[in-house]
Amino acid sequence: MRRLVLAAALAVLAAPGVVRADDPKFTYATYEEKKAVEWKATASAGLLLTTGNANQLSFSGAAMGSRNDGKNKLQLDVSGAYARATVISANDANNNGLIDSQDEIKRDTATSTALWNVKLRYDRFFSPNNAMYITAFAWGNEPAGKKVVAGGQIGYSRQLFKNDIHLLVAAVGYDFSYERYISGDNLNYYLHSLRLYLGYTVTISKDTSFLVDCEYLGNLNPYDGPYAARVKAFEDSRLNGHAQLTTRIWKKLAFRFSFTARYDNVPAPMAKVGGLEFAPGFLPASEKLDTITDASLVVTFL
Repeated sequence: MRRLVLAAALAVLAAPGVVRADDPKFTYATYEEKKAVEWKATASAGLLLTTGNANQLSFSGAAMGSRNDGKNKLQLDVSGAYARATVISANDANNNGLIDSQDEIKRDTATSTALWNVKLRYDRFFSPNNAMYITAFAWGNEPAGKKVVAGGQIGYSRQLFKNDIHLLVAAVGYDFSYERYISGDNLNYYLHSLRLYLGYTVTISKDTSFLVDCEYLGNLNPYDGPYAARVKAFEDSRLNGHAQLTTRIWKKLAFRFSFTARYDNVPAPMAKVGGLEFAPGFLPASEKLDTITDASLVVTFL
């Protein structure tokens, strides 16, 4: 089994993509007894550039820093990704169904990925089972039509069950978000939302763990939506799900496979298509569901 995992990890490393540097642990904070202040820091970057017949530029990077004294944990996460590609297409100017000259071959360059994220979180542990959290965040996703989303969260987190194999954590809190869209005139929204979270981890062995978690955000305030319709309370529901398998290969080197799904019931309007604006009165919506599948090698530095 370990040979199969090692082979899969080497295949990921050899393929075009990003090798992430990250702490292969859980995505939520849990109580850890500390005898001294613990500092952690990780960073990663990836670049892919092709020219000639295939023209593509993609870049991604991430960094994390944290301080934990057992009672107080502060963590900063920064990440971003950008991709731009040139696609060759046909322009049948004389409508004969054939390409007659070089003039009927088009090369269009467009941005396919443009996203960034900054998050600062503070956890105060009152006991192994009870904690309060405060989070400040800002992020943007151009293909999803959102120029910037910024805000904060506050709430209560509880460790429901824990033994050597299973860990179950739940949280409830309040989320405030300011959303600025790329398309449309003066589309700025302020959302007050209820936040519910549930995370479950199975420790298969000392080297392998599986995590699945889910976050729900439901708007408390009704507002006039971007599509000339009144959005009622809890109609703008957002659901974020994540599943992750991590196995340690050697010392500080691990292999991780993860799947992330993000659903927005009232998505932002689409960004420009081909650099063109939408006609007055026409504002198409972005897709409600985005998914990310990631296979990577994980290096822990501290």
